[in-house]
Amino acid sequence: MGKNLFLTKSLTDLLQEANDNKSGLKKTLTGLNLTTLGIGAIIGAGIFVLTGQAAAQYAGPAIVLSFIISGIACAFAGLCYAEFASMIPISGSAYTYSYATLGEFLAWIIGWDLILEYLFAASTVSVGWSGYVVSFLKDFGIFIPTAFTAATGSVLVEVPKLGWQQLTENLSAGLLAQGISVDSLPHVTAIINLPAMFIIAALTLLLIIGIRESANFNNIMVIVKVAVIIMFIAIGIAFVQAGNWHPFIPENTGEWGHFGWSGVLRGAGVIFFAYIGFDAVSTAAQESKNPQRDMPIGILGSLSISTVLYILVAIVLTGIVSYTTLNVSDPVAVGVDAMGKSMFWLRPIVKIAAIAGLSSVILVMLMGQPRIFYSMSKDGLLPPIFSRVHPKYKTPYVSTILTGCVAIVLAGVLPISILGELVSIGTLLAFAIVCVSIIVLRKTRPDIERPFRTPWVPLIPILGALICFIQMAALPGDTWLRLIVWMAIGFVIYFTYGIHHSKQQKLNNTPK
Repeated sequence: MGKNLFLTKSLTDLLQEANDNKSGLKKTLTGLNLTTLGIGAIIGAGIFVLTGQAAAQYAGPAIVLSFIISGIACAFAGLCYAEFASMIPISGSAYTYSYATLGEFLAWIIGWDLILEYLFAASTVSVGWSGYVVSFLKDFGIFIPTAFTAATGSVLVEVPKLGWQQLTENLSAGLLAQGISVDSLPHVTAIINLPAMFIIAALTLLLIIGIRESANFNNIMVIVKVAVIIMFIAIGIAFVQAGNWHPFIPENTGEWGHFGWSGVLRGAGVIFFAYIGFDAVSTAAQESKNPQRDMPIGILGSLSISTVLYILVAIVLTGIVSYTTLNVSDPVAVGVDAMGKSMFWLRPIVKIAAIAGLSSVILVMLMGQPRIFYSMSKDGLLPPIFSRVHPKYKTPYVSTILTGCVAIVLAGVLPISILGELVSIGTLLAFAIVCVSIIVLRKTRPDIERPFRTPWVPLIPILGALICFIQMAALPGDTWLRLIVWMAIGFVIYFTYGIHHSKQQKLNNTPK
């Protein structure tokens, strides 16, 4: 049995499956579509939500360094993904790559881990989307009851100038510094986050209708948000006050991971969530017209563009306002407010861009997860219903509906901090395994045609895996505990169902 756990899937079979389009997914995506899908997934919560929160809680203005560290790790992992995606153009992303190189059991681990990345990411970003929508509607005198705009059980307080905010230690300290008693402010305990649930339901329906329609919607959202982000950077530079960058790396508070260099590392681990979009491109490989050429373009192009924009926004935002004021659900809007009344016209534009940007991220995450389920089901590791394709729309509609339903529940009841950290640790583990897989496959199958080759192997994959593991180590202990519990659940499912229904196991046990 131990030997059977590491059965690999034939690359010949994988390529044949990729070329078989009789009952499979529709091939409609171009290199431009893939690049915008990547940008659509990458640029969202990282810029509009997590930049401010991670600066306020962990790294201060040095959040710029956190983005650079994460960007380097992603560049290494992205090069490895590009080689795999061009060589094995099939849905499934890192799951499929691991199945072809490291064996079925490790493929299951990575597939189960990817659920943390895509499913929880959609929920995470929807919480940020909710914050911006609520703020945007308030500007026009439309108020959603506060109890229905945050995670279940969250305690919200009405802060002067900021409105309703979730009560945190950082916020409490900031108010006390201003001579404001937290107990004197109005309190509300949240029931459920309805706006977050709504956007997931709407985008799930769009994804069922078709991949082309979803890609076109994403293209529009990407154009809007990138244009406004560039506008914010260009205008915001004039309002930067260098004093807000000092100290660039605030002193450690006495707790590991809160400012100081440990805070920079923890910030890198937390905001790594902001980079996960580029690997979502690889989940759509089977729906690409020319994956051997277009997949590397989509992965590396979207990663490069997004990294530059992230760093520029982090520099400008922490220069406009003190990092201590950014632990809110709409930090970029706080930055616009600090520019003064003359720039008030920019506030609704930024919020529209944030709403558009976060919408595209949710869309791509909800698109990626069903395609992981689809591949695992086709291999027999999940029930056949997960690979059922809609007869008219040619989309994995059952998996899409299931993903949407679970994401709706998570978005309604869990806070963005817990969701974001779970996504980060799941993503880091996936990237590390992909980097290792490149080294394994170069040794075991040097003869395979590689339209794109990762340079400087094994140096690049080793550095990619190492930086990912360092960032994982910097994450909070309770995040590791949740990962262990999640993986334990996955082991139970694999050993009670997956291994007994695996098509690869049955093929290996068939008498020759």
